[in-house]
Amino acid sequence: MVTQRKPRPSKYLTVPVRPVQVDRDRSIAGLLEKMEGAGFGARQLAEAHRIWLDMLGDNTTIIVAASGALIPAGMRRLLAYVIKNRFIDVLVLSGSLLFHDLHETLGRQHFQAHPSMTDAELESAQIGRMWDVLASEEEYHEANEWVGGFTNQLDQTRPYSTREFLHLLGRELAEIATEDGVLTSAYKSRVPIFCPTIADSAITLGIAASRFEKKNNFTFDVVQDVLDMTQVAARARVTGVINIGGGSSRSFIQQMEVATNIVKTPARGHKYAIQISTDMPHPVGRSSATSNDESIIFGKLSRGASTAYVNCDATIALPILITSLSQTAAKYMKGRKRPNFTFARELMIEVP
Repeated sequence: MVTQRKPRPSKYLTVPVRPVQVDRDRSIAGLLEKMEGAGFGARQLAEAHRIWLDMLGDNTTIIVAASGALIPAGMRRLLAYVIKNRFIDVLVLSGSLLFHDLHETLGRQHFQAHPSMTDAELESAQIGRMWDVLASEEEYHEANEWVGGFTNQLDQTRPYSTREFLHLLGRELAEIATEDGVLTSAYKSRVPIFCPTIADSAITLGIAASRFEKKNNFTFDVVQDVLDMTQVAARARVTGVINIGGGSSRSFIQQMEVATNIVKTPARGHKYAIQISTDMPHPVGRSSATSNDESIIFGKLSRGASTAYVNCDATIALPILITSLSQTAAKYMKGRKRPNFTFARELMIEVP
């Protein structure tokens, strides 16, 4: 019988944890650099920052999926910043996120709630609550009507993909907005937005009300969205995904690698993936081997993909990550060759 040799502990105990020290002169980026030597969530947040920089330096087509009440929670300017500076290239967003962005871009606001406010009194005052954030139901209704009026101007004889519709919506908003949000920044920066859950949002309520009043017959073509995203996946040389939360936005990205079969292009898998979520954590880092669990979280990954799972509320992680990028990304952006899009009924992509 052959005795199996025990591995030496020194084989594994090679990189010591570096305790984070207080340094009052450090920037946010400097703090994240220190956190790379820590463990758990601190390390994963620092890894996410490093992977984002790696994507920028590797001429990656960066696709972001996001859902939830990020805009009411105060994330609109941060998201607009990464769009304007082309730290990302494609967006897949939930309908609720886009409606909230529309609401604020029209000059409205969300407000902080107080624990003493009861649901009964808020309902009586026609105020909606999202956790500790409030909104005027009357102002939401006005935004619904604005969308309905906008669709009345569109061609009623053909359907529109959500990507084409949201580009046109961003153009319309850009003419009246006093401050850019997600939709207007994406329009000006020529970043496509997809919305697989457009029906599950107040945007579609405004369109439905307009149809009920027999003002229009506007319809969506979600199949064209799939074909447009398929072209992105097929033509991009390197792809990376940033998932903020879960839901249908993330699922839409997960199917893009499979969809390349439509155009007879082998799936290459994403080279980079960042997940920011409060789902059940998966304790892995960017140097870890890809596991089946990771493929469920991130979508289809290439072999040896760099990944980070940040088990954190996005409203905590995003201000730190994006502020840090504002301090560190400039040198990575100088030589970046980003994809260029032509917006029409079909999305065209040119990758340098």
